[in-house]
Amino acid sequence: MLDIKKIRQNPDFIKDKLATRGVKPETIDELLQFDEKRRDLIVESETLKAEKNEASEQIGTLKRNKEDATPAIKKMQEVAGKIKELDEKLRQVEVDQNNLAAHLPNIPADDVPVGLTEEGAVELRKVGDIPSFDFQPKQHFEIGEDLGILDFERASKVSGSRFVYYVGDGALLERAVYNFYLDQNSEAGYREMITPYMVNEASMYGTGQFPKFKETKAGYETFDGDKELTLIPTAEVPLVNYYRDEVLPEDQLPISVTALSPAFRSEAGSAGKDTRGLIRLHQFNKVEMVKFTKPEQSWDALEELTHQAESLLQKLGLAYHVITLTTGDMSFTAAMTHDLEVWLPGQDKYREISSCSNTTDFQARRAHIQYRDENGKLQYIHTLNGSGLAVGRTVAAILENYQNEDGTVTVPDVLVPYMHGKTKIEKQK
Repeated sequence: MLDIKKIRQNPDFIKDKLATRGVKPETIDELLQFDEKRRDLIVESETLKAEKNEASEQIGTLKRNKEDATPAIKKMQEVAGKIKELDEKLRQVEVDQNNLAAHLPNIPADDVPVGLTEEGAVELRKVGDIPSFDFQPKQHFEIGEDLGILDFERASKVSGSRFVYYVGDGALLERAVYNFYLDQNSEAGYREMITPYMVNEASMYGTGQFPKFKETKAGYETFDGDKELTLIPTAEVPLVNYYRDEVLPEDQLPISVTALSPAFRSEAGSAGKDTRGLIRLHQFNKVEMVKFTKPEQSWDALEELTHQAESLLQKLGLAYHVITLTTGDMSFTAAMTHDLEVWLPGQDKYREISSCSNTTDFQARRAHIQYRDENGKLQYIHTLNGSGLAVGRTVAAILENYQNEDGTVTVPDVLVPYMHGKTKIEKQK
């Protein structure tokens, strides 16, 4: 949520910034009109309430003096009716204003590349050597199906398209990857959590998925009696909302947390794109990292978060590059996003495996997460989130980068202890 005071003080700046994210200038004008009307109604209502209080005192005086209070009572009733009418108008204006404000994305940082599409992303660095093969490398789903460790056909029978069974060493590899990630993040100072996998509407709103997810039907909703819950699209939602409506002690900041969770997304990519394999599933595992910081700490925290995600790929020996997304390609809540894209030989291209974002105070305003500074004043914290990493996409990268000509897959050294000493994945018997 954006700060309405900042919009009011510098509307042209906000218009220019949000135009880079596809927001029309007249949307800001409409928001400010709601804001002005809201403030006028508040003044008018408060004036009438003061008048009502005076009338009430007058009635009390008249009654104590045994005088006729009928005219004063009638006047107070008329004022009360006007107050009720104004308050109803105010409520509706606030609903309209909040609904419009809830659809406005975060303000991009000054050094984010401008563009309404993904074209124009800036590459920050390339890391690792792209492997070469003496044979034509296969894509991960071909490797997995040939080895009998990925079963998309039976998953389709059971659940539908874009689901998968991990079988035998496939399941062991998936588990090895996420246990490795959790251990590495814990060693880096992230507190591990196991979160709920279903959250309420306030939680989805707090992290910015609602109202968009409701409108686009991008999530999976369920019901507990008459209570609507949503299966989480990422552990970012329960991790950030852990502190919703709280004031955090300043001396505890920054706070870093990590969690493994399934992620559920009903719209898993464009129609006809990545319909095979692990890249765009409706259900997948992801290890998430979240940070809560003071405002002056958040940009350094974004770099730390990004480097932590990078370190995981480096230890797995996977080539990748880091890009800064354009204003139009960032998530709704982000002020800046660094994407990590891992090299997939079977596709002969880099593919996203992590997004690391600084959402500044955008989520904290929606979720009401604050801290009290050294002067005792309440301030909104900054929140950051990043995949550390998407587990299924890591499995895909391992299968493609570590494939052998005979169809087997070599296990990366750091995962061997997690694979019970197994150094090679062979065809399942």
